[in-house]
Amino acid sequence: MAKSNSAVQQRGGFGKFFRGVKAELKKVVWPTKKELINYTVVVFLVTIFIAFIIYVLDAVFAQLFNTLLHFVG
Repeated sequence: MAKSNSAVQQRGGFGKFFRGVKAELKKVVWPTKKELINYTVVVFLVTIFIAFIIYVLDAVFAQLFNTLLHFVG
């Protein structure tokens, strides 16, 4: 029995896939060391800033909740 067309295509599929990946990676413009450090610092600072905002909002809502509980019960 002859092999189907899809079985033949699957056999070379992995090699073709990795050749395609290698070709695409050659097209990538990688950041310089300075750019990478700058991007890392920006991500770190934005993360700290957002964490601080969440902390402040949590403290404000906790205080409001405790105040409401004090008046109600």
